[in-house]
Amino acid sequence: MKFGPIPIDSAEGAVLAHATTVGERRFRKAHRLSADDVSLLKAAGISEVVAAVLAPDDLSEDAAAEKIAESMIHRNIEAKPAATGRVNLHAEAGGIFTVDAAKIDAINAVDPTITIATLAQHAPVEKGQMVATVKIIPFAVGSVLVDAVARICAGSEIFAVNAYQPVRVGVIQTVLPGIKPNVLDKTLRVTEARLARSGGRLAAERRTPHEVGPVAEAAASLARDNDMVVIFGASAMSDFGDVVPAAIEKAGGIVVRAGMPVDPGNLLVLGTLGGKHVIGAPGCARSPKENGFDWVLDRLIAGLDVTAKDIAGMGVGGLLMEIPTRPQPREPLPARAELKVDVVLLAAGRSSRMGGPNKLLALFDGKPLVRRTAERALGSKASGIIVVTGHQRERVHAALSGLDVTFAGNPDFIEGLSSS
Repeated sequence: MKFGPIPIDSAEGAVLAHATTVGERRFRKAHRLSADDVSLLKAAGISEVVAAVLAPDDLSEDAAAEKIAESMIHRNIEAKPAATGRVNLHAEAGGIFTVDAAKIDAINAVDPTITIATLAQHAPVEKGQMVATVKIIPFAVGSVLVDAVARICAGSEIFAVNAYQPVRVGVIQTVLPGIKPNVLDKTLRVTEARLARSGGRLAAERRTPHEVGPVAEAAASLARDNDMVVIFGASAMSDFGDVVPAAIEKAGGIVVRAGMPVDPGNLLVLGTLGGKHVIGAPGCARSPKENGFDWVLDRLIAGLDVTAKDIAGMGVGGLLMEIPTRPQPREPLPARAELKVDVVLLAAGRSSRMGGPNKLLALFDGKPLVRRTAERALGSKASGIIVVTGHQRERVHAALSGLDVTFAGNPDFIEGLSSS
């Protein structure tokens, strides 16, 4: 492709680099000039245009983007029609996005004129959300480059939306003396909302003492009738032999991992029991805010396996926003600075709507209104009281004598409230 100023006599078939207006006719950027277009431009006195001239083996930006998109193997993803050298790809279902990062890197290394951008690995997506975009930078690229990209795409899936499955989840909540029922009830509501966004359903709940035997028995029972079991311990897991991991093993299950490098979410336990996944939820999972529990739960609901190695690899990016309400935040919360608020008492007006008398000096229970108002303000937690005066300034000062207030005179009080 040749790009730059082109004599108008040689411009037929060229692609305009910039929008151009001739009389009432406007040629948009990337418009391919026809013979009639060239004649119109010449008649307008234009001798050259900045444009791109495609070589015989070049593909236009849209054709190149479409060919690359068509060469990609993907799942639950729809490619939209090309426009301005771009093909956007959208999720056809809600789920978890997975991508072959090595393929994406290889494509972007072919040539700077060809680019592809995607969401992050394991990003949760909604139906219709854009997950990737192919963009051709210039107006055309050589077919040899497009063919090189197509070869990289061939043979295996480049990305996918792993659709959420309508799983049935059984929940166990352990109880210790002092734990309030409303905490357990709120946990259920939060969990139901978490599952609803991915099409899952909370099918059953058991409340047991925080002991290995009862938890193991409940886990075995729920695993038989549900697709997944989630255990909320009344006390957070602090050792591999603690109640939740020990109960999974006692029930005949396997503990895949106890602890994860995601915070909030460090104290998560992941296991299997009878072919079903069991999650020992960290305490932060009682909050609706994102935490490590979401990362594991969403992947499992999308049909993705989560291994100990997967969890070990979650540390980069695993420092999430703090949840201030959790019992042991990662750092002491800074003390809230006490706000200082001053009261401004506007007392400069002429009381024109009163028809004459100064309403600020009208007596209520034997006190001028302005004094009663100032005393109320002084009785609050305000740091100070500033009284703006103007009309009958001396009389207002006298009405407030002895009070700890600061006066500010408004010489323009006659202009109204806004001047104060």
